Amino acid sequence: MSDIFELKASIGVDDAGAITAMAWPFGAADRVGDVIHKGAFAAAKPPLPMLFGHQPNDPIGVWNEIVEAPDGLQVKGQLLIDDVPRAREVHALVRSGALRGISIGFQTKQAKPRRGGGRDITALDLVEISLVTVPMHPGARITSSKSAAAAIALAEAINRAAAALTLPR
Repeated sequence: MSDIFELKASIGVDDAGAITAMAWPFGAADRVGDVIHKGAFAAAKPPLPMLFGHQPNDPIGVWNEIVEAPDGLQVKGQLLIDDVPRAREVHALVRSGALRGISIGFQTKQAKPRRGGGRDITALDLVEISLVTVPMHPGARITSSKSAAAAIALAEAINRAAAALTLPR
């Protein structure tokens, strides 16, 4: 068991600030060789704080759904864009694609060293989940991103393409 607070981690956000993410994909090591296995998040219960860059004094929302799916830890939450100015800034960064990573903060409860470096982590206490620019796990990314601007741009492109088509007479 470790007393060290660790930071690890896909993100999608809609216009209202609802956000979905793959917080930790199973089956692949992170940048330091750690692998977190299915079952390690069994004790994780919402709500959990949503932070920006693991800054404990910079909460921007709350994670209200935490599920260990077959492929990894899936989370859903809400950026507090109506109440927290920093959440509005982060929302804009996520929607623009400038901020695409997610990272988890946890305390290890059970782990074994891995051959070649890193650890196999089988139990942990999940403390927080942060939005970050560079996640520890390359597979921890935004899973869906919706915005009115993107939908409008797509509709405009379709209209331009339709207008360019000429039907045979």
